[in-house]
Amino acid sequence: MALIDLHYKFTPLVESKSRYFIVSGGRGSAKSFSIATYLLLKTFEKGQVILFSRLTMVSASISVIPEFNSKIEALGIESLFHITNNEIINKTSGSRIIFKGLKTGSKIQTANIKSIEGLTIFVLDEAEELNDEELFDKINYSVRSVNADNQVILVFNPPTKKHLLYTRWFKKAGVQPGSNITKGKVTYIHTTYLDNLKNLSQDFIEEMEELKITNPPKYDNIVMGGFRDKAEGLILTNWELGEFPKDVPSEFALDFGFSNDPTALAECYIDHSIKTIYVKGHLYRTGIIPSNLAKIVKEITGHNLIIADSASPDIIAEIRNAGCNITGVKKPKIIDRLELLRDYKIIVDPDSKDIITELNEYCWDPNYPAGDRPIDDFNHYIDGINYYVVHRHRNQRVKRFRIR
Repeated sequence: MALIDLHYKFTPLVESKSRYFIVSGGRGSAKSFSIATYLLLKTFEKGQVILFSRLTMVSASISVIPEFNSKIEALGIESLFHITNNEIINKTSGSRIIFKGLKTGSKIQTANIKSIEGLTIFVLDEAEELNDEELFDKINYSVRSVNADNQVILVFNPPTKKHLLYTRWFKKAGVQPGSNITKGKVTYIHTTYLDNLKNLSQDFIEEMEELKITNPPKYDNIVMGGFRDKAEGLILTNWELGEFPKDVPSEFALDFGFSNDPTALAECYIDHSIKTIYVKGHLYRTGIIPSNLAKIVKEITGHNLIIADSASPDIIAEIRNAGCNITGVKKPKIIDRLELLRDYKIIVDPDSKDIITELNEYCWDPNYPAGDRPIDDFNHYIDGINYYVVHRHRNQRVKRFRIR
């Protein structure tokens, strides 16, 4: 077997008794290489059942397993492993690495993952793609083997400071990003390309050093692995924090969700005289069936008007039958309704954390040539508020031109 020299910063994976390992870093930091190698070596222990997952993993045999196979070849131990389309099995111990995405198509496959018997290690790669704490904990709590040191390993390039990774593992824990420490049951491992210089080309190193001069914020994030204050390419920057006004004729904006996307219900009020919209979050939750949603919405909204997407008439009918005052709105093209929303100043209630997160993360898709298509994420409250503004705009226009 060939020897592979892992950087000393990754030795806590072997030596620490922590349950959680928070592995962050920038480009060229060797974190993916090191984690994959560690997992392969871990399979030589009997009884190891390792789940390697990403939020989406369309085909492990194409996207992930070849990366592991290259490590096996580098170690010179090809004969010791049996490789299928979604598993790597160590022939000497029977231990295995299972590759599954948390999201398959339009469905979250939590039940399939939770049913894996004897799970000892859960690795969430590209963890910045997941910002659903409830979904994470469903898998997290499944790692409870009585015969192993259970490990949960999160591997990521740091996103923004509004993300779950920052708020739960750094801000709440009082840990400075970039730390290499153990605190309680959590071990933090952070590496950069500076820890991996001997394995990098001179061209790559020079490119990173040039980026340090030409674009320091980008260098800090993608190279040094620092959390950003806000996402790049933000769509909505016309907002600030402020109290929702009292004793105003507020209405509600509702965006439907279920398994993957949350149902979002926001209270809204527009002051047309100063072209300002006030918003406050009331509901942001997945898995609510229409009959239960109708009851919840009724309790929150009373008889106030609710604006929703007219593309779901069956759900609108169920909510209306529960005694709610709800109407659907036909949506213009997304770029048109976003331009309408960008014409207003948006005042966000300080306690509406999920609205704030969306506004800090909702971005244009950099892969779309025209540059005018949003990434379809962090947009549930925003979509509902969009419907509301469209409805109010149309209603205001009708009143303005009505013949008396």
